[in-house]
Amino acid sequence: MTRPLLLASIAAMSGLASQALAEDPLAAHRWTSRVLVIVAPDGEDPRIEAQRREARARRADYAERDLVVVEAIGTGAEAKSIRNRFGIGERDFRVVLVGKDGDAKLVEAAPIPAPRLFATIDAMPMRKDERGRR
Repeated sequence: MTRPLLLASIAAMSGLASQALAEDPLAAHRWTSRVLVIVAPDGEDPRIEAQRREARARRADYAERDLVVVEAIGTGAEAKSIRNRFGIGERDFRVVLVGKDGDAKLVEAAPIPAPRLFATIDAMPMRKDERGRR
């Protein structure tokens, strides 16, 4: 493959990757991380801070489970995309646990307490496999 053709191919693939991320903001986490998505119509909802506090207090437990937090707050394109993906209304608050496969594993209308979150994750077959390898 000639250098200009190789560069054009790389640019085209990069464009496709950017388009995929724009369509699914969580795509970058698939197969590498579990995602806790906090969805809220605006930043004033006190449940956002409650879920953030849970995450900060259990940072090591989140890291051990490859769990990252993504916020979809407001009316931006990324927030709308996430809302559409999970069927969440514009005025609704939700916390969604997304597995490494990209599927929603748990959806709640209130902050998810760490023990419930970790019990859900630890029961997943992929997590059991990870624990066996560590």
